Amino acid sequence: MEVDGKPSVVSRRNNRGRQRHKDKVKLTFSHGASLPDPDKLFNAGLGGNARRAIDLFEGDKINERALKNLVRATVVYNQIKLKRKAPAGTRAKVRKRKK
Repeated sequence: MEVDGKPSVVSRRNNRGRQRHKDKVKLTFSHGASLPDPDKLFNAGLGGNARRAIDLFEGDKINERALKNLVRATVVYNQIKLKRKAPAGTRAKVRKRKK
């Protein structure tokens, strides 16, 4: 994978969704099965009931709008999940974004 024209290595660290592969970059979403994917970005891990992944190979065209929407949906999902888990007095305030 290249970033700003320079080769880049993506490594797996603390199961945060980045994994090292020689021929691809894999973006793993641990709760991907719970996320909307109207643009069909997920192309790996489709058989599981929780995780979904996107395998990116050299030369692949990336639908930036769709990827941004998927990342935004992940953030919203995680905020809701945190809000549900937190004790009532310590719940994080989730700010609504203006459109």
